[in-house]
Amino acid sequence: MDLISGPLHDRHVALGATLGPFGGWSMPIAYPAGTVAEHTAVRGSVGVFDVSHLGKLQVSGPGAAAFVNSCLTADLDRIGPGQAQYTLCCTASGGVVDDLIAYLDGPDSVLLVPNAANSAAVASLLREAAPDGITITDRHRDLAVIAVQGPRSAELFATMFAGFGGIADLDYMAFTDAGAVRVCRTGYTGEHGYELLVPAAQAPAVWDGLLAGAASVGGLPCGLGARDTLRTEMGYPLHGQDLSREISPVQAGSSWAVGWTKPQFWGREALVAEKESGPVRRLRGLRATGRGVPRAGMAVLRDGVRVGVTTSGTFSPSLKTGIALALIDTAARVRNDDVLAVDVRGRGLEVTVVKPPFVPSHVR
Repeated sequence: MDLISGPLHDRHVALGATLGPFGGWSMPIAYPAGTVAEHTAVRGSVGVFDVSHLGKLQVSGPGAAAFVNSCLTADLDRIGPGQAQYTLCCTASGGVVDDLIAYLDGPDSVLLVPNAANSAAVASLLREAAPDGITITDRHRDLAVIAVQGPRSAELFATMFAGFGGIADLDYMAFTDAGAVRVCRTGYTGEHGYELLVPAAQAPAVWDGLLAGAASVGGLPCGLGARDTLRTEMGYPLHGQDLSREISPVQAGSSWAVGWTKPQFWGREALVAEKESGPVRRLRGLRATGRGVPRAGMAVLRDGVRVGVTTSGTFSPSLKTGIALALIDTAARVRNDDVLAVDVRGRGLEVTVVKPPFVPSHVR
């Protein structure tokens, strides 16, 4: 299958990025400075990411917000126009089709941003369920998404968007429109940051301006390699690994994204039953105490007996050690600070059970 090249593809090539397939798109994995340098820039200054592979679905029509609220897990009634919400699209059995962000424009308009690989599946489910008058428009190719993350991101935005007062001071999970560009106080790194939804034709000019501003404060363009190490340090789930059709939000520690008192959403009956009975496994954090890096799909052992499996694993540039997320059998009664082992190619890597995030969060 041919990969989709986003509106910033030529910019990445000119910057010498290493490109790779992600969700059917050709995306920058890293730039010449390397993943560790990019990760460090986000934690200490600012990083600029192209995440245009993310889906964009516009749900419009009378009662669009109420319709979305009847389908997805989080309670849209808890936020107002100009606010965003992390939510889940679940199967009838409680598995996760996708995790996504809902941007509430008003009662008749919601913009959904799912993951690239799952955008078509979410759109299909919504269209099948939509009543007359509700339309679901695929805007995947119409809009670029650029993330600006790091402690100096507000400083950059205060300068770049000086003509649109207050953008740098947006509350977490709030958004506003600066002309044709939607600016959102969201992100996937654990740092103070913003995500911009930009018309595709304007994306190169916006990217250039952001990169110039980032460079002036020691920032860097960042690829999906750094995005992965940053989100793993925060314990943020990646769909297809830590959340999936086989891994429910109750198992993945994402129950906070479920509006349990709502009368209706996809998968409600199964999830309520699982919550009441208790999941058979739970997502836990693991921090290596020995030399080695855990990766996804490795057995987790206690005294040589398998008690779980890693779902994500990487080297943490901030901690300078290996970290992982793992599904651990609840029957094993594993607790924080317990010492386990990860089977890394036949060698037991000692790890300590910890509660994510692995490093402090600064999103607010």
